[in-house]
Amino acid sequence: MAEQCKCRSCQDRLCMHKVPILSSLDQEELFKISEILSHRDYKKGETLIFDGDKLESLVIINEGNVKAYKYSTDGREQILYIFTEGDFFGEQNLLSDRTATYTVEALQPVKTCMLSKTQFQLLIHKHPDIAVKIIKELGERMVRLENALQSMGVRNVDNRIGGILLEYAVKFGTETPEGIVIHLPLSREGIANYLGIARETLSRKLGQLESEGMISSLNNKSILITDYDGLVSLAGNPEDIRI
Repeated sequence: MAEQCKCRSCQDRLCMHKVPILSSLDQEELFKISEILSHRDYKKGETLIFDGDKLESLVIINEGNVKAYKYSTDGREQILYIFTEGDFFGEQNLLSDRTATYTVEALQPVKTCMLSKTQFQLLIHKHPDIAVKIIKELGERMVRLENALQSMGVRNVDNRIGGILLEYAVKFGTETPEGIVIHLPLSREGIANYLGIARETLSRKLGQLESEGMISSLNNKSILITDYDGLVSLAGNPEDIRI
């Protein structure tokens, strides 16, 4: 059950501080919002929403990562987005009375903060710039989704793998003297599903990249990028990659 509190679940770090769409609010306004937030924790593998659910809150990821996915007609899981700290979802029903268009599942223990539909609508009426930022973020999600679909139809497997590693380097990477360590948000199977390729193909290609000195596999959840420029070249269309 969701917990109503003054953002105590955020451990004195207001989750709103992490959300770009709320960055225009001052400290007093953020604290006022924190008074009306509810919170909920999820275990790894637990479902936050199901495709078709009617949501009554905007859900903000305070800690952890989740995946948003649908099933294809042949029963395969197609991952659409990875939402991480500061990201949000649930805006479909809040803005246009639509039901959820994907299922969201926790990839690790996750903490969320939720703003009710009524409070959310009052907020964007008072601060129209927040609505503009939401529209911008949704537009960027659409671009990423379109690029992913184009990649599956046009770009070859090497391009796609190089692109996803660069994308993860930006969002989940840590700079080290040896290179960029990526803490993978998905399993190898999950990455293969996202790219629309077989897991065996992904494993073989990653092995090739390792033998060519571009990456080094640290463990099942971490990869070290040792040749960033080489991956940019491999991706083929670096202008499509947010680096």
